[in-house]
Amino acid sequence: MPTNGHQQLERRIPDLTELPRPLYARVESLGAGSWTQAHRHDWVQFSYAISGVLGVHTAEGSFFAPPQRGIWIPADLEHQVVTSTQAEMRSLYVHRQACLWADERCRVLEVTPLARELIKVFCQFPVTYPQGDTQEARLVQVLLDQLAALPEVGFSLPLPRHARLLELCNELIVKPEGNVTLQAWAERLGMSEKTLMRLFLRETGLSFRAWRQRMRLLSSLGSLERGDSVTGAALSCGYESTSAFIAAFKVLFGFTPGELFKH
Repeated sequence: MPTNGHQQLERRIPDLTELPRPLYARVESLGAGSWTQAHRHDWVQFSYAISGVLGVHTAEGSFFAPPQRGIWIPADLEHQVVTSTQAEMRSLYVHRQACLWADERCRVLEVTPLARELIKVFCQFPVTYPQGDTQEARLVQVLLDQLAALPEVGFSLPLPRHARLLELCNELIVKPEGNVTLQAWAERLGMSEKTLMRLFLRETGLSFRAWRQRMRLLSSLGSLERGDSVTGAALSCGYESTSAFIAAFKVLFGFTPGELFKH
């Protein structure tokens, strides 16, 4: 939770009890450090960043969307939305019955050029756009079909439910550049390294090393979006070698840091 000195950056959650149409759009310009209270709603939310990096935090993990990626948030899932940099966000609220094809998990999706342009046009529609056999309703259906086909990308960080392990993970997230060894963490938790490794894998689906690497790479997105150098981003998240950072970044995201934000 942000400190009292940052209360002015809290974003108000729309006071909606139901959607006026199967698809509803919000256009927002967000300041760096903005955040929402943890909340849930009765519809699906799909939010993506035209610029900036969005973060969505849930009990199951954290999800990050740099430019031209979006976060799919299922209905009834408690979540908090944060931005570390200034961001231009487009959000779609989707009625449950309009996306029965969607599974019940939060995930990050790549926004294709066609989906991006359809969202751009839809955001100009009136809230109560015409329904039935109209041009607006047909575009909405095409947009929903495109959302169903968006490819998933690996911009998520699973979190454990084990209380003491979650405490460890949160400390690493706060200080990604830290170099505390697995042995040191095992001693702190009063277990062997092998036990900690098995627990980590069971709780997150990733090895400790793979989880920490993903956490570090995800933590670099904000500084890269702010325009920091690749070397600076690498050092800030715990990499001593810029080349190793770039190589690991490309393996996880499919692009080098420069290519990702250029796209």
